[in-house]
Amino acid sequence: MRLRGSLAIAALPLLLAAVACAPESDGGSTTASDPAASDAAGSSAPADQCAKESLPLVSEHPMLTIGTDSPAYEPWFVDNDPSNGQGFESAVAYAVAEELGFAADEVMWVKVPFNNSYAPGPKKFDFDINQISITPQRAEVVDFSDGYYSAAQAVITLKKDGATPTSLADLGSLKLGAQTGTTSLTAIRDQIQPDSDPLVFQNTNAAKQALLNGQVDAIVADLPTAFYITAVEIPGSTLAGQFQASGEQEQFGLLFEKGNPLVTCVNEALATLKSDGTLAGIEQQWLSDTVDVPVLE
Repeated sequence: MRLRGSLAIAALPLLLAAVACAPESDGGSTTASDPAASDAAGSSAPADQCAKESLPLVSEHPMLTIGTDSPAYEPWFVDNDPSNGQGFESAVAYAVAEELGFAADEVMWVKVPFNNSYAPGPKKFDFDINQISITPQRAEVVDFSDGYYSAAQAVITLKKDGATPTSLADLGSLKLGAQTGTTSLTAIRDQIQPDSDPLVFQNTNAAKQALLNGQVDAIVADLPTAFYITAVEIPGSTLAGQFQASGEQEQFGLLFEKGNPLVTCVNEALATLKSDGTLAGIEQQWLSDTVDVPVLE
């Protein structure tokens, strides 16, 4: 992705910066999972609060610290290197950073295992981007930005003799698996409700190997990841179809330490990227191949 040049912003007096960055007295920033909080998140922050030098960062200025897991899978990242700006989430991260005033060389990446990202407590990153779905349970202990991607779940099977599942009911008798801690695993339990308990894997690589070994009949992952697995990583595999989680459409959000006032400024950056077409362009570039997948109902 081509990164526009960062704007140089004059440093504010220290006292003003401290006041502008202090959390509100109610003790929390906004989250996308709470309707009342979402209204507050959508409001504009004071201009000085979102000045680059006023942002509350975990590292000394001018570095913005972003977390994600390793390995970082395609199509979200390319070559397991979040810092190259390639892949949907790497491109989104750098676009947000640019809107906040950071050049590409002012972004630092840190490794954060998926399940650790939404655990309660202090964080070593300013925000984490790792296909993390916004859920009420997670939002009790961390904060989320507004959603940057609407996610569907998908079912991956091996091509072999016999009918490919065409509905969620068809999946009930199959042995299914997914990565631990993911909404994919929750979707298996809550929506497919298979006859036997799903197998739980530490990461996507382990789930893929289990499918190849015949330990499971199918695995569930978010749609873009599933598309890449079937197109590139597992010859002879196929996408049985996609489905939406129950309730509101599932959204991926940037994740923050609970009470981090940076959320408001990042939401403003995301709003700009949506309104000027940047976010849609990034999605078209990296995820456009996932749209023609049959829907399982």
